Formats: sequence, structure tokens, C-alpha cells
Amino acid sequence: MKAAILGIKVGMTQVYDEAGVLLPVTVVQAGPCNVLQVKTVASDGYDAVQIGFDDVKPQRAIAPAIGHAAKAGCKPKRYVREMRLSEPAADVQPGQAITVEAFNGVAFVDVIGTTKGKGFAGVMKRHNFKGMPASHGCERKHRSPGAISSHSSNRGTGGKPKRGKKMAGHMGDARCTTRNIRVVRVDSENNLLLVKGALPGANGGLVFIRVSKTAKVATAPAQ
Repeated sequence: MKAAILGIKVGMTQVYDEAGVLLPVTVVQAGPCNVLQVKTVASDGYDAVQIGFDDVKPQRAIAPAIGHAAKAGCKPKRYVREMRLSEPAADVQPGQAITVEAFNGVAFVDVIGTTKGKGFAGVMKRHNFKGMPASHGCERKHRSPGAISSHSSNRGTGGKPKRGKKMAGHMGDARCTTRNIRVVRVDSENNLLLVKGALPGANGGLVFIRVSKTAKVATAPAQ
């Protein structure tokens, strides 16, 4: 199984690399996690590994979660996520600990998180519309979306707006994957992972880190 781990986004800082270049990095409290269950085609119909992160007091967990974790010899976890696999995970056993050391030698990772919720946003903020003219008689309509075209111009849609029409609405608070993030440093002693650049979500939010699936190079570029 390729390296993957759950963590908490701590915040951003900056560090110097081996060449003396100052890099903006995001610090992630990555793990330690425990394998709670290993699923196979024979037992569950598909291959997957279920991992848990951040111990929680038994009195703050439901009985099924306590029993599920006890089967793996672990305490109940605050966060539980499942990773689908294309083949059986022969090198993973229930109760096994996953630490940030799994990313030693990994050059690039994908980070999955939940973006910051912005509430109900207008089209200028949500879709980068330029707005109405700022002069020439425009009155109290500067941030308006303008005309939304005919409702029934698509056959079969009736009187409803066209599907996917860019309009005002709920913004943020959605799953987001940031790909090909360079790993700058792995701090095994403090369970910290430093990656170059920004990650989705607010500080204190849960993130899922895995080995990059689309990186074109095997190692980090030289400075």
C-alpha cells in the first residue's frame, strides 16, 4: 500500500532548504494513525484499508465505534477514513501504526481537505464576474450578475434556469484536492510534515495526505 495518512493542518511558516532558499511551507500534524480494518474482495466485495486518527475518550464515542476499534486493539478514533485499493493490501494488518515516517523519500503528495466556507456569496466573489459598469448611469446595480438569458432555451428544461448557470449561492465548504505538493521536510520526532505552498481548509482542519498520483518526476527538483 502506498503511503497515506490523516492529519491536522497547523498553519503556515517558512523554512530554509539545503540550498539556502527560503520556502513558504504548511505544517501538518500528520498522524500517528492506526489501521482499524482491512477489507478484501472476499469479505466485503472490494479492497480497502480503514484508518483512524486522534484518540477520543470512550465516554465521548458511541458503542459501535468503541467495539470496532477494539477489534483492532485500538482506542476509538475521532476521525475515520477509508482508502480504496486496486489490489489487496498484503503488508497491512489491523492495529498497525502509520506514522509520518512513511513519507521518507516521497517527493510529492496530494492533499485532500475541506475548503473554508464563505456562506452565501454573490457572482463577483463566487465566479469572478467583473460586475456592471461603475458609471454611465448604472445605479445600485454594480455587483449585479446581469441578465441570466432565457430559462427555456435548452430543450426539456422547462421554465427552470439552465443547469450549471453561474449565479449567486453557497460558496466554499467543499472537498478540494491540491495535487503535486512538494514535501520539504519530514519531522518524525514531532510527527510533522512540512509541504511547500498552501493547503485547502482552515487551520485545525482535517486533511488526508497520500503519495501523488500525477507527479511527472520521481524526486524533488534541485535548487
